[in-house]
Amino acid sequence: TVVDALKVMNSRISAEHLPKPLKPFLSRRLILVTAHRRENFGKPLVSICKAIKRIADQFPDTAVVYPVHLNPQVKDIVHRHLGGHPSVLLLAPLDYLEFTALLKKCFFVLTDSGGVQEEAPSFHKPVLVMREVTERPDGVKMGIAKLVGTSETRITRAAFELLSSSKKYQQMILL
Repeated sequence: TVVDALKVMNSRISAEHLPKPLKPFLSRRLILVTAHRRENFGKPLVSICKAIKRIADQFPDTAVVYPVHLNPQVKDIVHRHLGGHPSVLLLAPLDYLEFTALLKKCFFVLTDSGGVQEEAPSFHKPVLVMREVTERPDGVKMGIAKLVGTSETRITRAAFELLSSSKKYQQMILL
């Protein structure tokens, strides 16, 4: 049903639905981040933020877009570690149309969300799953999603591969 809803939304999406603060970043490859799961609160989220910063620092042609969950255990850590970075755009939570437009526009997704693991491949976007296990293993089995956990090293290694190797990127796209 998630993919069916996405297909309906796809016909309604246009560039005007992208979040307005994104405009200065549209010439870059965009990495969409969602990270909000309770098991990632604290040290795991700090590690995720460090990985995001390393990715943004290493690839100046890339921008990271992160609609940040309002939970203070997420928002406070994310803003402390990533706020003010010139290649990281922290947004308030998006409505579904804006989020879907961003998902369609992005280069790949870093997420701990189950639903996003199903939605992103519908737009031919690789998914790096920032969890040790997923309740949606089909994407991992198909090679369109990769479990990278919350280790800064594992996240950055997988992201660097997608950003540096068109072959690796193409291998993770559902055609």
